[in-house]
Amino acid sequence: MKVTTKKIADLLGGELVGPGDVPIYDLAKIEEAGEGSITFLANPRYTPYVYKTGASAIVVSKQFVPEKPVKAVLIKVDDPYSAFTDLLEWYNGHSHHRSGIEQPSFIHPSARIGKHVYVGAFSYIDEQAEIGNNVKIYPQVYVGPNVKIGDNTVLYPGVRVYHDCRIGANCIIHSGAVIGSDGFGFAPNGTDYKKIPQIGNVIIEDNVEIGANTTIDRATLGSTVIRSGVKLDNQIQVGHNVEIGENTVIAAQSGISGSSKIGRNCQFGGQSGVAGHLRIGNNVKVGAKTGITRNVKDNEVLIGAPAVPADQFRKMFILFKKLPELYQDIKDLKSILKK
Repeated sequence: MKVTTKKIADLLGGELVGPGDVPIYDLAKIEEAGEGSITFLANPRYTPYVYKTGASAIVVSKQFVPEKPVKAVLIKVDDPYSAFTDLLEWYNGHSHHRSGIEQPSFIHPSARIGKHVYVGAFSYIDEQAEIGNNVKIYPQVYVGPNVKIGDNTVLYPGVRVYHDCRIGANCIIHSGAVIGSDGFGFAPNGTDYKKIPQIGNVIIEDNVEIGANTTIDRATLGSTVIRSGVKLDNQIQVGHNVEIGENTVIAAQSGISGSSKIGRNCQFGGQSGVAGHLRIGNNVKVGAKTGITRNVKDNEVLIGAPAVPADQFRKMFILFKKLPELYQDIKDLKSILKK
């Protein structure tokens, strides 16, 4: 990247304090930035770095008034954190631009490919697949038969999308993710287990991000559904026929068992788990390593395994820490009673 401070100020709609022709090559943290870098100040604790950073430019709040001279060019905006996020998105789009069809790769003659699509080497797009405009399919991606992928979606290296699955627009799917593998369905028949065919699919709506090595199983019948705006971290297991509501976020190593339904705007901590066939309401917050074994109403906050309300868990935890003392008190009382 090479761009001037004026270009960045215009991009962010900010007020430029200093020369507009200073070249910027990189984005960096304020405590590590060097010449040619741009950084930002959002947390007041980092204010001392403004005066000693090596950065050539700093994005700051419009309310920021330097207490002493600043070497760097200042770009004043309403919200430095949000503005720098916009700058990161712009930078990412320009520094990772890919286009064209690389070889060797395979695109079935019946597949439909949109405009300005990138297909990386060793990727395979199967029959009747539909790829929207501006889609990026990085090397070693498999797109199965009759898969549909919406505009502006990115599939990073090693993604596998099984047959009949649907992925919306503006999605990001990271390396190693598997979309549409068979659900865990087996029927005991006395001596072993008979596999139940999984003939459904996975539907991922718009603006979803799926982390590396996350697996979303296809439905036995119907669809496993990931609604718009959902963000899934790395190494998550989503079972067959699960539905995850709009704008819900789930942290790494969590597991959602088959046929459970999760509502809108929920937050799940890492290594949390949901048993099968449950209903989780809207706006629910789940702490890390929490195990949910019952239906959950809207707006609940849960911690623990099995899950209990957060306030109750905190009271219980105080008692947990006192258990050795309580145990000793009981032993002492028993000894006194015997005497």
